[in-house]
Amino acid sequence: MTILVTGANGTVSGAVLRSLPTKDDVRVLVRDPGKAPPGYEVAVGDLDDPATLGEAFADVDTLWLLTAMGPQAPHASMNAVWAAREAGVRHVVRLSAIGAAHDAPTRNGRLHALSDAELQASGLNWTIIRPAFFMQNLFGALNGSTLYGATGHGRLGLIDVRDIGDFAAELLTNPRPHTGKVYTLTGPASISLDEAAADLEAVYGRPVTYQPLSPDQVHAAMLDAGVPEWIAAVSVEYAVAYARGWGDYTTPDFAAVTGRAPRSFLDFARAHAEHLASTPS
Repeated sequence: MTILVTGANGTVSGAVLRSLPTKDDVRVLVRDPGKAPPGYEVAVGDLDDPATLGEAFADVDTLWLLTAMGPQAPHASMNAVWAAREAGVRHVVRLSAIGAAHDAPTRNGRLHALSDAELQASGLNWTIIRPAFFMQNLFGALNGSTLYGATGHGRLGLIDVRDIGDFAAELLTNPRPHTGKVYTLTGPASISLDEAAADLEAVYGRPVTYQPLSPDQVHAAMLDAGVPEWIAAVSVEYAVAYARGWGDYTTPDFAAVTGRAPRSFLDFARAHAEHLASTPS
């Protein structure tokens, strides 16, 4: 069984690759072969260019479909689904977004709803994963004794990307039981960043205070960091929704499939203490 992994150099697909039990029969799709993760069969192609996908998708049984966030995402997803149909791919596992729906409060969620619907109507076997806010989004958010965040005092079911990788690997290696299912992945508890700060106190052994940022501050900071305008603006849309409680829930989906509880924020903070701090304490 050949598994094709798209977005192979990204955070989530990287976690998927690390969670797969073997590198055998795993093919990675990259635009630049010089940047391919080592040890895998490499296919060169670009989801934005359907003419590059035929050979990459040949003899693939299961596809991990991840598209980059942006207004072109449905175009990339469409090309991948078409290439999968043409190549006879048996199953597509698609990374969608939390709360993806035609009435989602973010453009990203509405675009993912379009791509989810297209896959569901494609005639292919499919499974869709909709993960909550990534804990890894907080890398670099701790400066000294202050945790900065964009989600106000809203509570949300933060999930560790490592758990997304473990979950996806389970589906990719045994897709049949998950055909036609949509899974929403969260952590074990819905917490605010005030509570996350309290967990960080336990990790660092010093007081940590949470400082919410306004939407304007978030937008400006992202632009200053070189983030494209569309992504910065959509990130603000998510921040506003989370601050209003839009992400305040958890689901049993992760445990039901993997047989274990997802990692807590405290587990994550202990494992990634050096990445959370943006400056030395």
